[in-house]
Amino acid sequence: QVQLEESGGGLVQAGDSLRLACTASGRVFTNNFLGWFRQAPGEERKFVAAVQLFDDSTWYDDAVKGRFTISRGEDKNTVNLQMNMLESEDTGVYYCALGGPPLVAYAMDYWGKGTRVTVSS
Repeated sequence: QVQLEESGGGLVQAGDSLRLACTASGRVFTNNFLGWFRQAPGEERKFVAAVQLFDDSTWYDDAVKGRFTISRGEDKNTVNLQMNMLESEDTGVYYCALGGPPLVAYAMDYWGKGTRVTVSS
């Protein structure tokens, strides 16, 4: 069993930055991805960014490339998501997820409870 604990999120203005963190505890396998999905109101949950735990490779959705950076913490089961130049389209509930591949919601095995990010324009 794996638990995912998220922190961060909040209300910011467009152009601001936020940092999310997620720590996984339990049986975490290195062939998994640990990362983030987000869900805007009325939409499906979509991939944002992830780290492949075997080789630390990083993966991003095109919508966030160049603005978001995902990295592993000193605790290797922690990932941080630095979100810069936030846009109103980034608003949603951000969920930490463990699983895959592929990097789609149905392939994730574990989910955090979610943290809300609201970007006002």
